Amino acid sequence: MTVYPLILKLGPLTVTGYGLMMMLAFLVAGWAIQRELGRRNLNPEYAADVVVFAVIGGIAGAKLWYVALTGDPGALFSRGGLVWYGGFIGGVVAVMLNGWRKRVPLRLTMDLVAPALAVGYALGRVGCFVVEDDYGMPTSLPWGMRFPQGLPPTTAGNLGQLYHAVIPPNTPPWEVLAVHPTQLYEVAAMLFAFWILWRLRTHQHATGWLFGVYLVLAGVERFLVEFLRAKDDRFLGSFTIAQLASVVLAVAGVILMTSWSQRDEVTIPEGSGVLAGEPRAASRAPGSAP
Repeated sequence: MTVYPLILKLGPLTVTGYGLMMMLAFLVAGWAIQRELGRRNLNPEYAADVVVFAVIGGIAGAKLWYVALTGDPGALFSRGGLVWYGGFIGGVVAVMLNGWRKRVPLRLTMDLVAPALAVGYALGRVGCFVVEDDYGMPTSLPWGMRFPQGLPPTTAGNLGQLYHAVIPPNTPPWEVLAVHPTQLYEVAAMLFAFWILWRLRTHQHATGWLFGVYLVLAGVERFLVEFLRAKDDRFLGSFTIAQLASVVLAVAGVILMTSWSQRDEVTIPEGSGVLAGEPRAASRAPGSAP
């Protein structure tokens, strides 16, 4: 199957499928957080705060991580150059700082965002697919896909030179090869993770335990899919930097799940703007973290 990128021309404005899916990812993630706030009888407006700070911190972190990997400071001002792990760390830091500012217990926010992170990531990977980015290595499987306008195109020359893929002998370097649609593998895996996390929202463990589950699921998923992805950063033998980060995430998740296995509810201070009926208290001075 041959796939072409989704690009919309609206007069002088160019909108990519990636941009559309990222917007949808943040909207759906916000909806998931809002639903959970409503289930807990908390102020649903806190969902908007989380999404806004996640966007700001996520973009900044993704850019900075990319610059650190490539040494190209010019990427800070380009449309590309986004790395998920950098975006994850940047978004987490920004949301944590906002929660501290509003005196919202950190563990409450962690429980709230766990399912949202999974579904947001899945939709983001749809964006990668429609712009033909982050694909896998060559494959002869029937669902292999060709990306003639990919980033870069999946030609034999690109796959062999950039990613050290094993190319059949006598293959012309300009021939477009079928590759693993690893973006879609990740979409399916993280939608399944979202389903698991959504069902576990009413868990009987300590507040924040659900975030540990998310870290384990996300870490395992990314670790496995990296074996199939076309990557040029396999500095640890056959392992990538993303796999190293995945192991750290999964181990951190196991530690959180173990530490917070016993039921323990957090206390939400009055004036945080999260209790039902309270104003958002956006201008409240920072207090000590609960």
